[in-house]
Amino acid sequence: MTDTAPLPSAPRQRSLVVKATSGLDRPEAANQAFTVAAAAVAAGVEVSVWLTGEAAWFGLPGRAAELELEHAAPLPDLLDAVLAAGTLTVCTQCAARRGITADDVLPGVRIAGAAVFVEEALREGAQALVY
Repeated sequence: MTDTAPLPSAPRQRSLVVKATSGLDRPEAANQAFTVAAAAVAAGVEVSVWLTGEAAWFGLPGRAAELELEHAAPLPDLLDAVLAAGTLTVCTQCAARRGITADDVLPGVRIAGAAVFVEEALREGAQALVY
């Protein structure tokens, strides 16, 4: 008698898409978005962080250091963790409204629009979070 049970399939690759909508105006929400993203990177998850609204400023050199939050990991460290193993994107419209260009952003940061966000968020195995 032969075993006809199906072979186990490879585990589905999960990804996390985090949209950060807050900057210095809401430091806890901004830091939480990066904390979750950095934790996911540390766990080996494919991570993409989108900077929208006031969070768009964090895509520029030195801007993450402006956020100080008691009992929280420093935002520059979290941002570096995401950049080292994930994707960091500034929203096209948000960048344009703030006069931010591709020449202004940190190395490794891209500027992209809603169509790319939707593609990432709807990819099989993706989980999207908004902060």
